Amino acid sequence: MAQGRPGSHVRDRTRAVGPTQAGDNVYVTLPDRLVEAGVELLEEDGLADLTLRAIARRTGVSHGAPRRYFPTHDALLAAIAATGLQDLAARLGTTTDGPPEEQLVAAAKNYLQFAAERPGMFDLIFRHDLLAGAGGNLRATSLPLFQNFVDLVARIHPADAGLRATALWTNIHGLATLRATNALELLGTTDLEPIVRYVVHSHMH
Repeated sequence: MAQGRPGSHVRDRTRAVGPTQAGDNVYVTLPDRLVEAGVELLEEDGLADLTLRAIARRTGVSHGAPRRYFPTHDALLAAIAATGLQDLAARLGTTTDGPPEEQLVAAAKNYLQFAAERPGMFDLIFRHDLLAGAGGNLRATSLPLFQNFVDLVARIHPADAGLRATALWTNIHGLATLRATNALELLGTTDLEPIVRYVVHSHMH
């Protein structure tokens, strides 16, 4: 993005990034560009190196520019995490038809696939110690993800759906974490589908 004279403030400009099918230009605001740069860096380098300075450098603005839109580092992290939650929600919403237990297996596999394909984002969206006070109503975005599991479990066990869904989710999340740290390889386990099916079945029966 073009900047003014040395020492001048970064202006809130937009950038045309390409025509739409209707022939109109699509404009990306600076806050959106900062989030996009943050997502790219998160996927490339992980959460530990995701600093405001690095995001500003990738975006091509001054180091102080992000604070015009995100007053704290955590606020920008929350905006980045929101994009990951949208992706995960879309994946969990794409489950197979059939009995609820099979839909739970599909949802669990999609959850694990997200964790494997986007480990940095997976790490970030569950760092509530970082994101809880960052604004953006992130908890309201993340809670419906868990509700997907609750709703499916309720079709089998309506009386204690919340408890069973919590136990199931902790097991699936634990599998994702163990795979991310290569702990399962020590046990000679690489195919998670039999484990997923066993975990789902054990919580539903």
